[in-house]
Amino acid sequence: MTQTSEAAASVDSPGPTRSPRVHRAWFVAAVTFVTIVGAAAFRSLPGLLIDPLHQEFGWSRGTVGAAVSVNLALYGLTAPFAAALMDRFGIRRVVAVALTVIAVGSGLTVWMTAAWQLLLCWGLLVGLGSGSMALAFAATVTGRWFTTRRGLVSGILTAGSASGQLIFLPLLSWMVERYDWRPAAVTVALAALAVVPFVCLLLRDHPADVGLKPYGATEFVPKPAPVTGAARRTVGVLFSAVRTGPFWLLAGSFAICGASTNGLVQTHFVPAAHDHGLPVTTAASLLAVIGVFDVAGTIASGWFTDRFEPRRLLAVYYALRGLSLLFLPMLLGPAVHPPMIFFIVFYGLDWVATVPPTLALCREHYGEDSAIVFGWVLAAHQIGAALVAFLGGVARDVFGTYDMVWYASGALCAAATLMALVIRRRPLTAAGGPGAVTRSATA
Repeated sequence: MTQTSEAAASVDSPGPTRSPRVHRAWFVAAVTFVTIVGAAAFRSLPGLLIDPLHQEFGWSRGTVGAAVSVNLALYGLTAPFAAALMDRFGIRRVVAVALTVIAVGSGLTVWMTAAWQLLLCWGLLVGLGSGSMALAFAATVTGRWFTTRRGLVSGILTAGSASGQLIFLPLLSWMVERYDWRPAAVTVALAALAVVPFVCLLLRDHPADVGLKPYGATEFVPKPAPVTGAARRTVGVLFSAVRTGPFWLLAGSFAICGASTNGLVQTHFVPAAHDHGLPVTTAASLLAVIGVFDVAGTIASGWFTDRFEPRRLLAVYYALRGLSLLFLPMLLGPAVHPPMIFFIVFYGLDWVATVPPTLALCREHYGEDSAIVFGWVLAAHQIGAALVAFLGGVARDVFGTYDMVWYASGALCAAATLMALVIRRRPLTAAGGPGAVTRSATA
């Protein structure tokens, strides 16, 4: 078969069939959720490694934080290219390869003896693999398989990461404290590999592959031909997006989101609580409880996003998060008291509640390019997380406390609140609604 006929075959997908009682989109969403849960194991480990690696190898917290920083930065920078690669090679192939790379990177860490090996294995390999499993994956699945309920599904898939944290954090912290950090690293590798069969056997790239319309669609949507030039398209979308005001406001606020969650709390909460005399397993359990309420908060945020203006939701989320971080230094201590429980519940509800409204604003302003634009916005999220993961460790080495980092993050959340409020709504147009990136989109 020639290249032309192959492209034609991909476009001439099977026609629509009778809709099943339960739409296939929900099964695809379920597989995606399980995949994100399984892959969340590697997200749970960095905060548990700081003290063990410091004690075993004598590496400073800044050195370990640098490896986590590389991981978080690559997690974000890989995401927009992964979204374009999914358009080129399909979701299944990209995700299966990404999970394998995560397993290799995590598994190799058990033999490391130098800091550069931590940077290579956990920073580079796991960072690249996890970037392809980022929220751009959820955005691509949601955009292809759902026309309605997108906010709700985005919230559910985003909550998958928190669910994985809930499952793996207590287990990994118990392994680290009872045995060593190496069994925990092997567990992460095995968890990533265990998800690969689900992806290969159950995930489908497009509704047209099984002859269905997207959920909520009134017309059958043929599967588009593979998009070549993934890297060129990804960079081209970025160059167009940076000429629009909403992109900078979304990227800036999401960078602060990453700084105040993945970079700060997920990386440094356990060692910070341990500094105040709280046992590591107790601190890790509190972080896992954040994941419990994160699930509820993110799903609720998706429901709210389908009904309320996304930018106002963002402003409320950032304002509440900033207030909670300002109070945290006064709550840390050798025992868990009711005010700390209140913080855990409150902060958990807000953890990634910002994702559904941010994704909705990307769709509103950038249409068909929204998954790639969201990938670049996510890159900003991870760059913010990477900076604070590194600077937080440095601040602890210099000042002997994390207090300044908590206060600075609270102030940054106030700035994110203002950014969200000044994003203008883009009116729907008869020509194409909230379509591709345009020069006229302004802040």
